[in-house]
Amino acid sequence: MQINRKLQNKWDETLEILRFRLARPDALLQLAVLGLVTGFLAGGVIVLFRFLVEGSQDILLPGKGSENYEKLSAGLRFLFPLISGILLALLFYKSAKGIRVLGVARVMERMAYHQGYMTVRGFFLQFFGAAIAIIGGHSVGREGPHVYLGASAGSLFGQYFKLPNNSVRTLVASGAAAGIAASFNTPLAGVIFALEVIMMEYTLGSFIPVMLAAVAATSLSHAILGNAPAFIIPDFEFTSFAELPLLLLLGVVVGTGAALFNHLLGLISRKTQSIEIWWRVMLAGLIVAFIGLLYPEVLGIGYDSVNRTLLGGFSISVLLALTLAKLLATSVSIGLGIPGGMIGPAFFIGATLGGIIGYLASYFFGFDASHIGFYALLGMGAMMGASLQAPLAALTAIMELTYNPGIIMPGMLTIVIAQLTASEIFGKQSLFISMLRSNGLDYDINPVMQVLRGIGVASVLDNHTVRLTHIISYESATSLVNDESHIEWLLINNKDNKLVMLMPIAELAKYLQVLMSEDREENELGEIDLLEIPAKRLQPSPISLQANLQQAHDKFEEDREVLYVVFNENQVDDNTRIYGIITEEMIERAYKPKK
Repeated sequence: MQINRKLQNKWDETLEILRFRLARPDALLQLAVLGLVTGFLAGGVIVLFRFLVEGSQDILLPGKGSENYEKLSAGLRFLFPLISGILLALLFYKSAKGIRVLGVARVMERMAYHQGYMTVRGFFLQFFGAAIAIIGGHSVGREGPHVYLGASAGSLFGQYFKLPNNSVRTLVASGAAAGIAASFNTPLAGVIFALEVIMMEYTLGSFIPVMLAAVAATSLSHAILGNAPAFIIPDFEFTSFAELPLLLLLGVVVGTGAALFNHLLGLISRKTQSIEIWWRVMLAGLIVAFIGLLYPEVLGIGYDSVNRTLLGGFSISVLLALTLAKLLATSVSIGLGIPGGMIGPAFFIGATLGGIIGYLASYFFGFDASHIGFYALLGMGAMMGASLQAPLAALTAIMELTYNPGIIMPGMLTIVIAQLTASEIFGKQSLFISMLRSNGLDYDINPVMQVLRGIGVASVLDNHTVRLTHIISYESATSLVNDESHIEWLLINNKDNKLVMLMPIAELAKYLQVLMSEDREENELGEIDLLEIPAKRLQPSPISLQANLQQAHDKFEEDREVLYVVFNENQVDDNTRIYGIITEEMIERAYKPKK
């Protein structure tokens, strides 16, 4: 028993040292290790999710492959989405409890306003909800759920060990990168996506753990699921600058498609907000069931149809029909609350639009089917970049998918034109932000707040404090002022032993100087009441050791005078350990450049 207690004490001490170190924005080694662990955790969760989804599809669908909805009878194509909609309605009715948005949008919202804290309930709702949706043929992707599940794994890991919130945010981004990396076997695209979309910053402290997480998740996915590419990419070669006008046209067409996608999804979501989520997901199942009767290729994620498009397997009329059907099916599914992703459908729509332009290129230049696949691939990147407002992640994704540096120049041009068309001509933001705002949730990024979120209160607190009763002797007061440990703050208890005031020790020093100037004898000085002497005293408010400076800043915005740091601000009593003091000036020094 004594040995166990010693081990527990040693473990607690080690954790406390780690928490203080992680509160600093430059804790690279510690964050690197945690990022690596998060990558394996997230990768394991995603492997389990894929086993559930793809294993179920292999059992339920005819033929080989996990997305062969085309081989189902018309009746089953109708029943799959309908039944899954009913199952999702039951799941949300029992478990949602106010959760209306999942996927990447939910991760962004939790990062912006909740320090990246995810819940166990949200984790299981996403895991089983997305599995039901994808297996049932809803027009959603797996990447959004992968990002959410990976981010949740990182967040819950950080919360379990009560790590500082600034490091929890990094673990969330690490898990999100792992989700994208394990989806497509594209670790670098996962890193860029996490930094560009989730954290919206590029710093060394975030880049290293996110990169290691992506490597870990990809390695685990390769080891268990194999390293087969998500898409069959044909060989291609950018042969002539005469194609530049068609690349410009592709960018404009895809950018317009991204704007339409964004508009439809937001419109459906806004117009149906008054309907309970369980009715909405059942309605989505019914609508997608009717679409699936006519165009079974749009059911599920649709990677098999994307591969066929890349190989030039559809006619131009079929590509046009599939574009419209997928656009409608995905807008209905996501807009009505189906818990799936938007990246897979964006790839599908971009590929079919690119294939259409590829046929146009063939008409003018006599290119073969591989060039149709070339334009389809560019369309995939352009749609991802324009609809998600993540151009660098999109470019990186198509580079990793092709392993061909020849894609860089045409990819850059197409993605930039598509992005400008969607954002500047049509005024559209990313699909994720549109989803948040259509569900009544705001999203705003402030550069100063970004800096403050990356620094924990433990890294800047002043621990030169002493806690004492409000009545002390003159000798004790003199000893405190002359103390070689350089006490800066007095934490003053009242007669009931409750912390009621904070006072800079400089105020006590001033009072002692006044007493000495009155030429009193020492035996006349007696006791000093720290709550009664003329001095500047501040009303204290608690803040948790795990908090970051943005949370401290928010408390000062609520007119708090000074903050004292405890382990858990919601569990404070007379014996609670106080780690130190935070003032508003300390926060300002943390983000203002030194002169």
